[in-house]
Amino acid sequence: MTDADPRVTLPTGERQYHIDLAPGELAEYILLPGDPDRTDRIATMLEDIEVHRRHREFNSVTGTYKGQRVSVVATGIGTDNVEIVIAEILAITQHPTFIRIGSCGVLRPDIELGDLVITQGAVRLEATTKYFVHEAYPAVADYAAVAALVEAAALTGTKAHVGITATAPGFYGAQGRPIPQLPIRFPNLADEMAAQRVINFEMEASAVLVLAGLAGCRAGVVCAAYAQRTTGRFLEGEARPRAERACIETGLEALRILAEMDAQQSAAGAVHWRPSLWGQRMAP
Repeated sequence: MTDADPRVTLPTGERQYHIDLAPGELAEYILLPGDPDRTDRIATMLEDIEVHRRHREFNSVTGTYKGQRVSVVATGIGTDNVEIVIAEILAITQHPTFIRIGSCGVLRPDIELGDLVITQGAVRLEATTKYFVHEAYPAVADYAAVAALVEAAALTGTKAHVGITATAPGFYGAQGRPIPQLPIRFPNLADEMAAQRVINFEMEASAVLVLAGLAGCRAGVVCAAYAQRTTGRFLEGEARPRAERACIETGLEALRILAEMDAQQSAAGAVHWRPSLWGQRMAP
């Protein structure tokens, strides 16, 4: 490409370097799991699979869910991977909607293992987003995405909590977990976050919310509680795949609901979606 920015050293052509996808291969409603193997499990819940491609840790599938065209693109672990995925998705889509699904550790004793946590906003403990925005810039979920996730959790019959998330740049020391062989700068980080009414730790939300928002796109985040940080308990046995499936179903339902909300907004000629537009066709 003769007019390409020389700072971007990538192969020519439209197929993206890391996710290995081209224009037309992604839907505009996109689920973002972290675990690449989770994409394969989500694929079994879709119909009419058009694309299923895996390159490095970026495992992607496009199909339909209850008649709505959706895609799934695994980001892998961490906000640095999220930056790669969102940048390349933006290059080959028009105006995508993102829902991140994942797992988290919860900081409130009343949140049970297996419950869902829907993110309103995220504390940016990671460094990736600092290369895009001021350090004081907020990571905020789209209000319609939050509403859709709350509705989707109700439809799937899963207990959900809504609150502030902390996005950490690591799993152990970066979340205040001790490592016997290494010094930890912030051993009381979990307590500090809980005192500030943060309800969960995870590792991708703030980058999804900031980058999507900067691009003028919607994003929301829902995670299943895999760890209870107040007691040190982890979700084990058959309870873990059940929680994962509930999170996946909630994410897929939220994408379907958002598509319906878009249709309602368009039909009303409204600039913004509002609750009074909520129709009677939300039920699965």
